[in-house]
Amino acid sequence: MTEPGKPSADVPGNPSAPQANAPAPAVMPATSQPRSGRIRLVSSIIFGSIALAGVLIVLYAWQLPPFSSPIESTENAQVRGQTTFIGPQLSGYVFEVPVQDFQWVKAGDLLVRIDDRIYQQHLDQGLAQLGIQKAALANNLQQRRSAEATIVQRQAAVVSAQAQSEKAAADLRRSSALVTDGSVSKSELDVTRAADAQARAALAEARATLEIARQDLQTVIVNRGSLEASVKNAEAAIELARIDLSNTRIVAPRDGQLGQIGTRLGAYVNSGAQLMALVPRPRWIIANMKETQMANVRLGQPVSFTVDALDNRKMRGRVQRISPAAGSEFSLLPADNATGNFVKIAQRIPVRITVDDDQEGVDRLRPGMSVVVSIDTSQDGPVPPDPVDGTVDTAH
Repeated sequence: MTEPGKPSADVPGNPSAPQANAPAPAVMPATSQPRSGRIRLVSSIIFGSIALAGVLIVLYAWQLPPFSSPIESTENAQVRGQTTFIGPQLSGYVFEVPVQDFQWVKAGDLLVRIDDRIYQQHLDQGLAQLGIQKAALANNLQQRRSAEATIVQRQAAVVSAQAQSEKAAADLRRSSALVTDGSVSKSELDVTRAADAQARAALAEARATLEIARQDLQTVIVNRGSLEASVKNAEAAIELARIDLSNTRIVAPRDGQLGQIGTRLGAYVNSGAQLMALVPRPRWIIANMKETQMANVRLGQPVSFTVDALDNRKMRGRVQRISPAAGSEFSLLPADNATGNFVKIAQRIPVRITVDDDQEGVDRLRPGMSVVVSIDTSQDGPVPPDPVDGTVDTAH
């Protein structure tokens, strides 16, 4: 039965009546669309967070704002020291080597001694030659005194000859006056004339002999200068022989630690050969900073560094000097940027850093060790003096 006024569901042709074999329509949950929106939102937030973290990591790695730091660091740094290479100034056989590898020595300690017998003989020979030259100089003094006495003698001879000449001239005048009255014969006059001529000749000879004596004295005086120069030459030869003799003893120029000994007893060494190296105590650091890091680097700024060889032990120091030019300017083959093959590369500026002595492990630093340097450009301080000569670099 059907209610009046309502169509029957079973009546054919009724569109509202359900078909017997028609499938039931799917019913969508009410919460499916809001859930998809939330998933997309969470995914967007996660992706944005990852992208932001990547950008922040890049900025931090490159020390760009807002992560810029006053600390300028570099791994291109090494410990340096005044390594002194020691060698002989003359050749010879090694007679003594009283030191060993890596031994600590003080200034003046004997390192190597070369056979000195030949050089001792050179010194003795020079001393003998000096004695000969001094004797010759003393003999020259005697020669001068003798020449001066000879001059006095020759002067007396001239006076005597002068007197004889005057007497002969007077006799000639008297004889010439008396020959007219026959008091003196012509033969006697001739004798008087001959005596006058002989007296004049004797006077000329005496004067010439006096001049020879004076020239002999001048020769002795001039020869004395030559002998004095010979004495000085002999003294210089003695000093040179003493220098050579002293150079047979090779001593430490200053306090420090030796490297490996490059010679042994009995070996023949040549002048200038490297026998060993001496490393004194003063140490410093050369840090090759990029030019982009040098804007705020100043002398006296504090520095911290870690030493690779000492298990990254942290030490401190201060900026002492800054190189006047980039390291490329001191290279043997500088790059020519005018060739057209230019690639911009950050140049390195060497910075010298002193090491504070009042800290543990300083004595273990060795030249050539690698360090990682960090310069605090936000602080200033006094410029440290040079550990070698005590001077202070005031140029900023």
